[in-house]
Amino acid sequence: MDGDQQSRLPHLDDYLRYGRQMILHDFGLEGQVKLQQSSVAVVGAGGLGCPALQYLAAAGVGHIAIIDHDTVELSNLQRQILHHEQSIGKYKASSAADAVRRINSRVRVTSVIEMLNVSNALSLLQPYDIILDCTDNAPTRYLLSDTAARLGKPLVSGAAQRYEGQLCIYNLGKDGPCYRCIFPKPPATESTGSCEETGILGAVTGIIGNMQALEAIKLITGLHDGKASLLLFSAICTPAFRAIKLRARKPTCPACGQGQETGIIEQTDYVMFCGGARPNWLERGLMAGKPNERIRVQDLRQEMRSPEHYLLIDVRPKIEFGICHLPESRNIPLPELLADPASHVLTPSTTKVFVLCRLGNDSQIAADALRNVEPSLDVRDVVGGLRAWSEDIDPQFPIY
Repeated sequence: MDGDQQSRLPHLDDYLRYGRQMILHDFGLEGQVKLQQSSVAVVGAGGLGCPALQYLAAAGVGHIAIIDHDTVELSNLQRQILHHEQSIGKYKASSAADAVRRINSRVRVTSVIEMLNVSNALSLLQPYDIILDCTDNAPTRYLLSDTAARLGKPLVSGAAQRYEGQLCIYNLGKDGPCYRCIFPKPPATESTGSCEETGILGAVTGIIGNMQALEAIKLITGLHDGKASLLLFSAICTPAFRAIKLRARKPTCPACGQGQETGIIEQTDYVMFCGGARPNWLERGLMAGKPNERIRVQDLRQEMRSPEHYLLIDVRPKIEFGICHLPESRNIPLPELLADPASHVLTPSTTKVFVLCRLGNDSQIAADALRNVEPSLDVRDVVGGLRAWSEDIDPQFPIY
């Protein structure tokens, strides 16, 4: 193919489809050709991956890989905009690939229904020019960063939780730091919550995911200034955006430094490196304890029907108590109770006290605090919390 043919788009109607961006200063036909000749791997087809995929496809990226082993659930639809009600139960990678093809049928889409791990990360990501980290867990973030450093590819990383989000390009150029350079030690497993535990405003993931697509497009077309920075976003603060300049690559970093360990990926158990598997809060809430310290929802219902006096304490945050709660329950949020448990021991020691929460974990902490104040108090926490109540007692009680 001669130079003139290389500088043309393959289809005449592509000029009309992409014309609004091709007329931009410093973009032009050359930028569009670069997009169509490029390839991007998007790891995670959830809240971040969906908007990123949408705009990468619309912009005309030639080849997009979607890597995700999870399936679509009803709770995803609030923010994972490529999926819909008919997608529930389908693999996210397949559902997102179908949506990408509807947006732009000329984009080559590869869906990979596999969990990324040390044995497949290098081979799966090697064919692509740019990697997007649209995941939501620390082990995969470290694995993706180490893999990008080994392959010499930029990693566009996004994160979102509650009302906040952040964006960064790791391994940018010859001096750009990797994720390990900035975060050499992962946070404690139990100090980081998922969207299910902490909540997320769907539009926040949309903003960060769109910006991940934007950064990838800038890298491909040569519009990026090549400077590494961390962009912080808050939906409820003014100004909403704040940028932090990142230091250069750390020479001693085991993944990207001068003396990098070439076998770090193969030698690392990323789950254990990040403190072990994430706690299964539902299973923890169902763990058996001392019989006189816990009560199951079936027995709680009987106690509630009894004429004997009892106190039912719900230790969820006030905002969650406002969503749904059991009749006659009293809301004392866990931090408030722990700050001064003695002030909440207001009943005689003969009175039964039942403590519940969403899944049966915080209630155990609260019950222990009350017993420590008054050992003779009959305090029992509810096994499985309100989730168990909905599943075993009242199917009409909301699950959120």
